[in-house]
Amino acid sequence: MSDRFISATYCTDCYHCRNMADQHIRAEPNLADVTCESCGATRVFVPLIEDVDETGMFAKPGPWPVWSLAVPAVCRNCGVDGLHDLTVGCRNITVRCRNCRFTHLYRFNLEYMAGDPVEDRPVGVITGHSTCP
Repeated sequence: MSDRFISATYCTDCYHCRNMADQHIRAEPNLADVTCESCGATRVFVPLIEDVDETGMFAKPGPWPVWSLAVPAVCRNCGVDGLHDLTVGCRNITVRCRNCRFTHLYRFNLEYMAGDPVEDRPVGVITGHSTCP
């Protein structure tokens, strides 16, 4: 089974550049991130827990809208290839299998900007372990 079990794109306004752009969401067992196609701003999330959960139990409201998506994936618990509920918030990401309710919770960890395409230098860390931008 591939380590990348969730890969999705959601078009919305970027929290950093405020442009309407695709936000690429990737979730793996050891990492999840959301990257803006327009400016390259990336929010990195680290795994916190894996458990069987009722939908929305981990979601806490924040100052930014929560994205609720349904994405196809192979469950890492029951092995069923089906829809998963993907919830992306300001402070966390949850991925929940609709078949067995197995849930991955990722906690916000770090934000950074993509490298400068001309000189291929990292622009630098925006914030780390902070509140929502």
